[in-house]
Amino acid sequence: MRIKKPALVVTFATAAEAMKMEKYCLARNLPGRLIPTPQEISAGCGLAWKAPEDARERLVSAMTEGKIHWEDARVLTI
Repeated sequence: MRIKKPALVVTFATAAEAMKMEKYCLARNLPGRLIPTPQEISAGCGLAWKAPEDARERLVSAMTEGKIHWEDARVLTI
């Protein structure tokens, strides 16, 4: 059985923004990966970015710089 642990989850209004996040982060070696939006979150396009919980400030800064529109960024145990 997989052990759940805290992670930063960033949600997006559209799949296009989620894909933009993936491309932007991969090009800049930023942590995380695309995942299906967890059931605990009812908003979003169905895709979310999962990253280590301590990466919040770095990712929010990157999303601002990259003009990536996101809905929410919160730590969940998933």
